[in-house]
Amino acid sequence: MRIFLLIFLASTVAMSCRSTRKITTVIAKKDSVVVVVINPADSDSAKTVRATLSKINAKQINFNTFSSKLKIDYNDNKDTRLDFNAFIRMRKDSAIWVSIIAALNIEAFRVIITPDSITIMNKLERTIQIKPLSFLQELTKVPFDFKTLQDLIIGNPVYLDKNIISYTDQGDRISMSTIGDAFKHFITVSKADLNLLFSKLDDIDATRSRTANLSYSEYAAAGNWMFAGVRKISLSEKTKIDVQLEFKQVEFDKPMSFPFAIPKNYRNK
Repeated sequence: MRIFLLIFLASTVAMSCRSTRKITTVIAKKDSVVVVVINPADSDSAKTVRATLSKINAKQINFNTFSSKLKIDYNDNKDTRLDFNAFIRMRKDSAIWVSIIAALNIEAFRVIITPDSITIMNKLERTIQIKPLSFLQELTKVPFDFKTLQDLIIGNPVYLDKNIISYTDQGDRISMSTIGDAFKHFITVSKADLNLLFSKLDDIDATRSRTANLSYSEYAAAGNWMFAGVRKISLSEKTKIDVQLEFKQVEFDKPMSFPFAIPKNYRNK
């Protein structure tokens, strides 16, 4: 089902990785780029980089409610192309509500995601499908939870571990690589405001070789936050998937409801 594909799309940006290995300190200069490979942890360079990471984490969007209109463009290397609109509402740590609009401005699906479950209402076929949220983790074989999905939607960095192995100063941008228990993550932010620009997640398991590239652009003020209005996601393993998300009418911390009444004539699928 395409709606499951789109939900799982968010989760598949997480790739399995192996544990970190020790790397000695190296400083290399090429033009204006300074690359610092971090070790030991108490070095001056490590302290500077950790301070930058703390500032990036402090910039994460903290909200109570969120809503937006969303335009989604999807294509893959099998010539599948989808172009449709959706409306999304979120209550932090509680619920993600999505209404997907098909041709002729008809609502095709309504989805409610909680920390425990995913419920999909297919309004065209009049069916209800319910899955535990853990189904995402079972499908992708990665540690995926409600907070990760929430952060992906809102534009906060995901899987950004405190174990930093390298740091690059590119003048107007800063990049760093981190490795945690599961993921290798290369992240780039703007030096001026620390807005997230690019995120790359790699699977270093040679049997999987999955890669996800996420770019963030068109930042604009939304309430008290700077919000990336355009996101591009590219996933590759055996197939390649490209998705562009365009957010419009973004609002934070407004009163909102999450209507999800199931008609009696709908059948379970």
